[in-house]
Amino acid sequence: MKRRISAVLALLIALSLVLAACATGSTGGEAAAPADSSAAASGSADLVWWGWTPGSPLNEQYIAEFNKAFPDTKITWKQTTVDDYDAAIKPALANGEGVDIFEVSAGSANGGVGIFGGQAVSMDEALKNYLGDDYADKLNEASLKSMTVNGELKALGVGTVYAGNLWINQDLFDKYNVKVPTNFDEWKQACDTFKENGIIGFVQGAGQGAFNMDTYHAICDNIQPGLFTKATRGEAKWTDPVFVQALDLWKKLFDEGIMQDGALGIQQYPEANNMFLSGQAAMVMMGSWYTMNCLPDTMRANMEAASSTDEPFAMVPINFPDIAGTGNVGYVFCDIDYATAVSQNASDIQAATDFALWLGASEEGQQMIADSLNLVPVLKSVSPNWDKVVLTNPEKQNKPVQEYLTNAMANPDNPRFGGISADLNQAMMDVLAGVASGTLSSADGAARLAEVE
Repeated sequence: MKRRISAVLALLIALSLVLAACATGSTGGEAAAPADSSAAASGSADLVWWGWTPGSPLNEQYIAEFNKAFPDTKITWKQTTVDDYDAAIKPALANGEGVDIFEVSAGSANGGVGIFGGQAVSMDEALKNYLGDDYADKLNEASLKSMTVNGELKALGVGTVYAGNLWINQDLFDKYNVKVPTNFDEWKQACDTFKENGIIGFVQGAGQGAFNMDTYHAICDNIQPGLFTKATRGEAKWTDPVFVQALDLWKKLFDEGIMQDGALGIQQYPEANNMFLSGQAAMVMMGSWYTMNCLPDTMRANMEAASSTDEPFAMVPINFPDIAGTGNVGYVFCDIDYATAVSQNASDIQAATDFALWLGASEEGQQMIADSLNLVPVLKSVSPNWDKVVLTNPEKQNKPVQEYLTNAMANPDNPRFGGISADLNQAMMDVLAGVASGTLSSADGAARLAEVE
């Protein structure tokens, strides 16, 4: 009997050791130690990270900083354009090779987590192990809620992005003594003055639907804040007079020359972006992600990509002008800009998970996100280190940039694309293009949006 008991005990001990070894060596998404420790992924890994934002040189800088804690993990950044991402990532994921880490977004826009989350590992347990049982209290709520699919966290949010404001070239405004526009008439006057001097006043790539939706959302919030979001949730009707009025104002931007000639024939990226960064245009509709261009090195790199050899200029954020005359200004809307997902077919799931956790949940990774001014970090304990962040022109930029980011984070629940379904997304892009071109009336456009419900 004693020999039998000894044999059983020996078997149990051996089994427990096997199970423990499997647990520590698992590639099922278990978290590594926090990145501020000396622990790193075991062995070496060679990973490919797919995405569309923020792009070079920031992504390579993130990787370099990550490698200080995880020197044996090589990560190659593979970038596509916003519009090409879905078409490129879909077959790559289906093939099961060449994609280890990939970016996803909220809602049904490019890289929608609802579309691609099924091919990502669950991150719930990894995040719990990394930040503790109270991890939800440490992160922006949207970073968890918007990335949860069928009860599983499929990606880790990196930072929130805000839209609904304009960016202006303050140097051009100063050079030509142009008043910063606060209403429709001032906006039109500013555009006319710049045009007289051979400069595009306001540029928008109205051939790219997502940014048209930003402008329309901003107009709606100018008329009645929050109604746009209510409509996306079925709490208001798209046939409400507010939405018809907003479409009228959208059309007026084209009719009155605020939208530049040929706006419907160009994209926001790269054309409108390049026109603004190269000094050909004085104003552009961009969100908080554009703040990174306030950093001289980042702006210089992006200006070079826009074929400009000029020195970086002072760009500052301004409120969307009060074109409805209501006094409702300063409203912005936000989503998780992108989140990091780990492919179920990653060559090293543990190493890929290490990177996702470092970028979205570590103090080091999130501080880089904050200081790059590309996104507002999701880790609540982190904010930009303004003692170290040096802008191109601190005298012109420090105050408006800091006030802008503070105001953005203080705005109430107002998603950007997170609450918009794929059908509504397509319908809105079609309606805005139709109204702008004059092939669709505002009333008929609103009725088409209502049909999606």
